[in-house]
Parts: sequence; structure tokens; C-alpha cells
Amino acid sequence: MKIFFLTARVPYPIDKGDKLRAFYQIKHLSEKHDVFLFAIDEDINFNPQDNPLMRLCAGIEVVPLPKQKIALNLISKLFSKLPFQVAFYYNQRIKKRINKAIKSFKPDVIFCQLIRPAEYLSEITNIPKIIDYVDIISKGIERRISKSNLFFKWLLNIEYKRVIEYEKSVFENFNKHIIISYEDRNYLPFEGREKVKVIPNGIDLNFFTHIEAEKTYDLFFSGNLSYPPNIDASFFIAKKILPKLLAQKNDVKVLIAGASPSRKVLSLSSDYITIKGWTDDVRDYYKSAKLFIAPMQIGTGLQNKILQALAMKIPCVASELTIKGLADGADEVIMVAKTPEDYVELIVKLLNDDKLCKDIAEKGYEYVKAYYDWENIANQFNEILMNISFEK
Repeated sequence: MKIFFLTARVPYPIDKGDKLRAFYQIKHLSEKHDVFLFAIDEDINFNPQDNPLMRLCAGIEVVPLPKQKIALNLISKLFSKLPFQVAFYYNQRIKKRINKAIKSFKPDVIFCQLIRPAEYLSEITNIPKIIDYVDIISKGIERRISKSNLFFKWLLNIEYKRVIEYEKSVFENFNKHIIISYEDRNYLPFEGREKVKVIPNGIDLNFFTHIEAEKTYDLFFSGNLSYPPNIDASFFIAKKILPKLLAQKNDVKVLIAGASPSRKVLSLSSDYITIKGWTDDVRDYYKSAKLFIAPMQIGTGLQNKILQALAMKIPCVASELTIKGLADGADEVIMVAKTPEDYVELIVKLLNDDKLCKDIAEKGYEYVKAYYDWENIANQFNEILMNISFEK
């Protein structure tokens, strides 16, 4: 089968959750199908040299997003019904390139990741189309509104209403639909959500595995550090948890690391907190820490960072929101906290009990092995592809 795979970002390097999901989808789909990747590159930094996507895909076309036209696009859509983040990626020149690539490749099916580039496919009706919502963007926006200043509250309220309507229109315009978790599917703002197939992210258990190493840090948090939910979680660690934790253990060392640390996150650096940026091998960060902490207060979707920590047998302490997208039993292998005091109590308990750490780490590994092996998840994608039709 020939698959035309459309993304709003080049899915490599794997420094964001959507890129991770797309990369492994392509990796496993390419074992049985011919995959043509069409990616919009907002950073204009695609380098085909030593890029594994070149080996996986039957063809790749990367089109830079003309940044000089982005502001004009957004202003022109201020009074339209199109979400700003869809307008951000939309450009007539890119649309022509996509149509030309589809005509040349002659795919059996078109796969679109996220709603952001979905507008490019709105007029295509002669080829079956699959949309991967990944997570529910409207819900993520809703959770950010209360934490924003007056101007951004106004802007986010506009975007929230537009995204809700667009998520619905996308549902009607595609033949098949997938999403990352049942929790996210329940947030879909329209009837018929039960038709959306839940397919989670997986974990590469051959790559993310337990590594014996010296523990330089007590706590580790990772993620794209320019992404608002991760910025918020970083501040929760630094301002809410750490001061209370230091009252009980005055030698705690915390590592916060990930792609593109914002100035706000960099400002958290101190004698107790180390901030680091992107690394080619994130396992170096994981193996250096005794515990993984994920106090997510906003955001949606499935937290890949948790799966990676569990696979490497690192005990995890997380918020209820963090584990919401996970399969049943997550609260049995992850310590769940609500308040800063809860986090401190659980962290101290784990740091003082090696046997407890080992036991919960083993249970966590068995959990991800049972539910999140990419090989099993890839079969679910393949099943959808083999049964695709023009039925909605």
C-alpha cells in the first residue's frame, strides 16, 4: 500500500511528542508499505544527511514555512473561523506543492497528523483519508486560559471556540480517525466520538532499557521546555515542591532538561536545579537520576516522558493529570500526588527506601512492556489501513 504522510513538522530529531509519534508510525508502517513523507518545516533546518527518515521513506518532500508571510496569514484570519494554529501553517504555495506530490505519488491512502495541516486536504475527496488528532488541542487550550494574562485569555478564548468547531469539521472530512488515549477521546466536543480509534504511543524497549549508572541527581523532569505545560510543571517543581523538600533534605539535586529551554525555565537554575537543553541521547539524563517527577498541571495527551522513565526502571512521581491518558493500572506503578506536600512525602519516602524503589521500578517496566510495546501498537495502525474505505 502507498501512504502519503502529511505532518506540520519534520519528525526528526525526536524532540517533541508529536514528532516522536510520527517517527515511529513511519518506522513501522514502512516495514509493510511505501510511505511518502510531506513535511512542513517551520525551522528550515532539515538536513537529509544521516537522517533515518531518508532510509525509511519511499520519498520525502520538505517545504519550508515562509515566515515572512506568517504574520500576514494570522492577521488575515483574525475575523475568519479558521483557528490561528491552522492559519499559521497554511500557505497557497505549500498547498500547490502538496497537490502536486499527491498527484505524482498516487497514494492509496492519505495520513494526516494533527489538525494543523488538515486544511490542505479539505478538498480531496477521491482518496481515503485518516486523521490522527494525537491529543485534543481544544482541551489543552481550555486548561491554559485560567493561567494566562488578560490579553492571552481573550486570544485563547477565541482560539478555543475556533478549534472546537474545527475539530468537529475535521471529523466529518476524514474517513478514519485516531487519537492517543481514551481520556482524550472523551474530550472530543461532538457526537460520534466512539468512532475514533484509540491508538497510544509506544516505547522502544530495545532502546529505552535499564542502564546502571552513577546517580548525579535526585529528581529529573524532561520535555520540550518551550511548551507551556512543561514550563508550568518546571515552575511547580522549583517554586512549590523544592522549597518544602529542602526543609527535609537539604542536599537535593534536580535536573530539568529538554529541547529549547525558554528564558523563564533558564531562570530557574540554582544551586539545587540544573537546566540542560536538547541531547542526542536522552537516556543519559534518565540514567543519571534516582527518581522521575512529572507534576503536569495543564496539557493533554499521553506523556511519553513517563513511558521512557518506566521503561528505564526509574521510579516515577506524577500528578493525576499526567497519568490520565495511560492504560488501567498506571496508579499502581506510578506514585500519584496532588499537593506539593504529597510530592515531598512520596519523594522522601522513595529516596529513603531502596527496596521500594526497586519494586516499583520493576512493576513499571512490566507495565509498559504489557501495554506500550511499539510492535503491538504498529499492528493496530496496519489494521486500520487494511480496512480503510470511503465510509465515515
